[in-house]
Amino acid sequence: MEFVVLPDSAAGAEAAARLRATHRIDHASGRPWIVGDWQQDEMTVLHAGPRRLALLGRTRLDEQATTAALGRMRSLHDIDAVASRLPGLVHLMASMDGKVRVQGSVSGVRQVFTAVVDGVTVAAGAVGPLLRLTGAGLDETLLAARLLAPGGAPWPLSLRPVRRGVDALATGHWLELDAAGRSRQIRWWNLPEARLPLAEGAWAVRTALSEAVATRIRPDRTISADLSGGLDSTSLCFLADAAGADLVTYHVMPIDGANEDTAWARKAAAMLPSARHHMLSSDRAENLLDVGYTADYADLAPEGPSTWASGLAHIRDLATRATGEGATLHLTGFGGDELFGRMPACAWSLARAQPVNGLKLLNRYRLANRWSLGGTVRALTDRSTFAQSLARVAARISDPPSPLDEPDFGWVFAPRLPAWATPDAAAAVRKLLTDAARETPEPLDADRARHQALASIAFEGKTVRQVNTVVAASGIVWDAPFLDDRVLEAAMSTRIDERLATGRFKPLLIDAVRGLVPADILDRRDKGEFSAEAFRGIARNRARLLELCEDSQLARLGLIDPAKFRSAVLNPGPMAHHIQPIETTVACESWLRTHLRPHLQDTGERR
Repeated sequence: MEFVVLPDSAAGAEAAARLRATHRIDHASGRPWIVGDWQQDEMTVLHAGPRRLALLGRTRLDEQATTAALGRMRSLHDIDAVASRLPGLVHLMASMDGKVRVQGSVSGVRQVFTAVVDGVTVAAGAVGPLLRLTGAGLDETLLAARLLAPGGAPWPLSLRPVRRGVDALATGHWLELDAAGRSRQIRWWNLPEARLPLAEGAWAVRTALSEAVATRIRPDRTISADLSGGLDSTSLCFLADAAGADLVTYHVMPIDGANEDTAWARKAAAMLPSARHHMLSSDRAENLLDVGYTADYADLAPEGPSTWASGLAHIRDLATRATGEGATLHLTGFGGDELFGRMPACAWSLARAQPVNGLKLLNRYRLANRWSLGGTVRALTDRSTFAQSLARVAARISDPPSPLDEPDFGWVFAPRLPAWATPDAAAAVRKLLTDAARETPEPLDADRARHQALASIAFEGKTVRQVNTVVAASGIVWDAPFLDDRVLEAAMSTRIDERLATGRFKPLLIDAVRGLVPADILDRRDKGEFSAEAFRGIARNRARLLELCEDSQLARLGLIDPAKFRSAVLNPGPMAHHIQPIETTVACESWLRTHLRPHLQDTGERR
């Protein structure tokens, strides 16, 4: 599914003429408004005189009432009333009085990208169409930032594609296009105030999550789902079953014998007798860290390399299996940890929300993680702003990882460049981060833990979006109900001390699904760990990984020292954090080889 949204102007019409598309929807003027390729039942278009409202995606809408409301609206700002109620994950577009509004979902599963074409701003739901219109080249500095581990660059840099002149819409904003092709971003969404007690928050989550899942269920549709054994994906399976889905589940057995995921997945499967369940071998090659983008994935990641690229073989294999069962939609538990688990800054926020109970729980965290008392006190009393925290991260990107006994309650996760990044790469990324610290002084929320949760949600949304780009040709869509706007609003409306200070494991989610998910399943108190798969993947694929060190494209751009990278592949180290920079480097190197290699060969050395 790809589409481009155009201003109501002659220049917009000229841009549309350069696109090949199977569908076109016009402004009231007759000029092209939305052009692209999508399934017919995914698009809903409402008309109220000359006004147009379009929704692309799966949702539920009272079309008659919404059409009547559209006719009464005085400006594009009034569309907030519609956007704030929609379940599901959709793109929303409106054409009114010569102006256009376009927005995606808060999580970014449905993102909006922009570029200037022939002097006017156009918008799209993916980077690919904008590349075809502009020929946008590589932004080497943003590519260097993708080497940061774990997780790549922090928000807001995490939103940006590695393409010059292509930008992503900011979190919680909509885009306005006027008839002259000018654009501006307008904030319409903020995290709701966290004031609900646990019981009310659980009911709000139960209502929103049930509707989110039900929106995706149709009587003629088979749905596949992860059944990892963890609470998040397992809850979705039971909700889908209760909604009447023709359900097929997949569980990948972990290598580590201490990981209890399989035992819990088997227990859940036995309680879902109407579904079809598949257990996949732990040691199959598709489960292990792989070499990222190969020739099979050429041009399938136009935004840039993803940190999860080493799992592409698993994703494609699972898509093949699920479509073989007739599935067209695959449910994942992405977002569950962010909404219902602990963020690194939770202790900082708890101590301020509930000083007595928060400090008691903080001491439990300190003892469990063996944090030093002095380090904990320093982290707890930190009063830095978001911009200061981002600048501090910039200053430390070349440092070794922080000691495990030193907590970090800052606004921003503390990624590091790999030891094989060059000084030039480090300098470029450091400047990128310090510039962002100056230009983006406001966090996503005034509370650190809530900011971190929403920034992580944006990362998960990007992951789902990019997975769908990779599997688009297979006929199945990856979907994550926890990332729906209404679900994350319900979860984040609950007081942090109510969500965490009880000391229970994910109490908000457990109370929300109690009665829908069997009590025995809700007894689990931990999560699985999967570093064994990464270590075995390096061992099994070492020869292929070493090939990436030969004639390295990252080295030709002056971003890494290939000899140092080769040494890391040969001897990665014993800890999971030693694997993470190898994964990001493999993703970036393999992406360059499958997406921009001809360009690099033509230009030769860049530094």
